[in-house]
Amino acid sequence: MQKNKMLLINHVKEHATIYLFMVILFLTGVIFGAILVNSMNFVQKQDLFFYLERFFKQITDNELANYDEIFKNSFFYHIKYLLLLFVLGLSVIGLPLVWILIFLKGLVIGFSVGFMVNQLGMNGLLIATLSIAPQNFLIIPVYIIAGSLAMIFSLTLLSKLFTNKISQPVFQPFGRYVILFSLLAFFASVAALLETFIANEAMQWVVRSFY
Repeated sequence: MQKNKMLLINHVKEHATIYLFMVILFLTGVIFGAILVNSMNFVQKQDLFFYLERFFKQITDNELANYDEIFKNSFFYHIKYLLLLFVLGLSVIGLPLVWILIFLKGLVIGFSVGFMVNQLGMNGLLIATLSIAPQNFLIIPVYIIAGSLAMIFSLTLLSKLFTNKISQPVFQPFGRYVILFSLLAFFASVAALLETFIANEAMQWVVRSFY
């Protein structure tokens, strides 16, 4: 345990710049998402709000999918996203796409929260907090770490290509890469559980209380 702890500390110290870059990239996406809401015209906002109201009506009419369906959709969404980051990290040319995926994740969250607050005020903030925050407290670090690991592995491959050392030394970092992504997949499944049984229940309670 002590050895693993030291390895983790050394890893974070060595690649702190990459982790910081991914955090900034994600936060930039959040800011752009919020700005995007303000740049929409009245008609666009009304069209989008129409679908949001339909979703609220489904909640009040108890027409939402069951827990198994919600968990399955959430879990496979996170796994597919992580798998895509994993695969992109295996190729040097996939690195810009890793950046785009992390930026887009921030953009979606920033836009979702920004739109609900823009249209519903404090009620929107409450709905966004209870429906988006629980799982994202866990899944956002998972995505940031996954993007960072993909970038680190991609840069490792790039350095070995330029130094003509692409042979057997790459297998050890690849093994760690697989293990770490497997751990991230486990945390993604926990995030899916949070979304299913906590965020979903909290959102339904708030929507039914106000609508």
